[in-house]
Amino acid sequence: MTYNPDIHKRQSIRLKGYDYSQSGFYFITICCYQRECLFGDIINSQIILNNFGELVKKEWLKSAEIRKEIKLGEFVIMPNHFHGIVIINQTNNNYNHVHTNDVGANGRSPLQEIQSSPQQISMTPKSLSSLIAGFKSATTKKINIIRNTPKTPVWQRNYYDHIIRNDESLERIREYVQNNHLSWENDQLHPNNPSKW
Repeated sequence: MTYNPDIHKRQSIRLKGYDYSQSGFYFITICCYQRECLFGDIINSQIILNNFGELVKKEWLKSAEIRKEIKLGEFVIMPNHFHGIVIINQTNNNYNHVHTNDVGANGRSPLQEIQSSPQQISMTPKSLSSLIAGFKSATTKKINIIRNTPKTPVWQRNYYDHIIRNDESLERIREYVQNNHLSWENDQLHPNNPSKW
């Protein structure tokens, strides 16, 4: 079905009125297109990344190198999704824990190609959305070159985010990320489990 802006009303899942370019901690989840297990497998409770998974890891680490306001926390690459903690630090302070007044995110992304739609894409520079857009764009392009599948989606549209507001939440999310692979068989994103969406 062709996109029709009169029928298909895309609504943002971001927190309304929140500035995702301000300093702070964020938890993000990005899923593969149609939950395809593209990045590897979990064998004996161990994550085994394939070449695409290693490419995703390399590009994620590169994100903090090319975006000075970004620091990366714990992350895990699962067979068909990615979890990570992103710290946006606009002031270049040493962030080791959540400041209750600091909740935000940043990054830069390449210009977006708008295909046959009069709708404009608005993205704040040095924001969480521009970081994710740049990361998804870079990984998609490289994976599609390797597998010779130009313009094929690698990631689902959009991503999930959670603003981390205190140290207790940060520790709980860190533990979740570190142990995510241990519950893969029961994970709601496992391809054999029914999707909640």
